[in-house]
Amino acid sequence: MGLGNGVHHLAIGTADIKKQIEFFTDVLGMELVALYWMHGVEGAWHGFLKLNDQSYLAFVQTPEIAKIDRTLGVTHAGNAANPVAGGSMQHVAFNVDTLDELLALRDRIRSRGVNVLGPIDHGMCKSMYFAGPEDLSLEVATSEQAVDGRAWIDPEVVSLAGISPDELERYRAPAHYESRGGGVPQPAYDPDKPHMRGYPADVYRAIINTPDAVIFEQASVPEPPVKVND
Repeated sequence: MGLGNGVHHLAIGTADIKKQIEFFTDVLGMELVALYWMHGVEGAWHGFLKLNDQSYLAFVQTPEIAKIDRTLGVTHAGNAANPVAGGSMQHVAFNVDTLDELLALRDRIRSRGVNVLGPIDHGMCKSMYFAGPEDLSLEVATSEQAVDGRAWIDPEVVSLAGISPDELERYRAPAHYESRGGGVPQPAYDPDKPHMRGYPADVYRAIINTPDAVIFEQASVPEPPVKVND
């Protein structure tokens, strides 16, 4: 229980949400399903493009984003092989179920005048690569069968990464966790743990010490911007 079963959405910053929507709806055939004022973020727009009913590509536009320069090797990789700052998106790969679907999507992308490299056979998947607006590095991949860790975890790379045999065993078979029904309290602030940034320190401490029920009550915005009468 508690294991994530997919990616609900990947959020990408943009200075031109219309250009991104145009590209992903026309070139890749994704359906725009949401475009609204981002909850709790003044001046921000949030757009969602559908991959399936549980998985979306999302974009966030704020006035500040247009003022931030894109710098290869810092903010963007430029392609799926180049470096980028830790914590940044290096590239995003979309899935299709078969090689025929991969080739059909390649036809669609090329028919829109966008260059595509591939497919390339990586063994664990077959992939093709191309670029999106604002220097996005994009991939579409298909795996004919589930990835077999016995074949695809390289002992040399394990050693170079400083992973011990015990750690590798734990990584390959994460410990089971029995849910407590949401009853685990917020832990005390620990500077050695990851934390969200961009808040003044006192504001962040106040937020994480606010009871869950209060956060839910004050921050939730469940009503959509348009009322639909079926």
